[in-house]
Amino acid sequence: MGILIRPVITEKATTDSEDNNRFAFVVDKKANKIEIKNAIEELYGVHIDNIRTMVVPGKRKMRYTKNGVVSGNSGSYKKAIVEVRSGETIDLYSNI
Repeated sequence: MGILIRPVITEKATTDSEDNNRFAFVVDKKANKIEIKNAIEELYGVHIDNIRTMVVPGKRKMRYTKNGVVSGNSGSYKKAIVEVRSGETIDLYSNI
């Protein structure tokens, strides 16, 4: 579980997994595509056809509190979109 941090469960990612057999994961920033592929194949027992990775930049956040305006940054992270071979699927909800 060192390379895979968590699956991305959003409306867009869920629709993409149902329609196109693609699943999204937040991964370690230093991991490359080969390491991501091996980790997913070992953990979920599926065969990977294609992997796309991207680094999502952090965003500036501001909060209005009693003590004034508090500002900070959210961290950047690396996201991998994995296309699974047709006929196979990943059950993201089995580990909950």
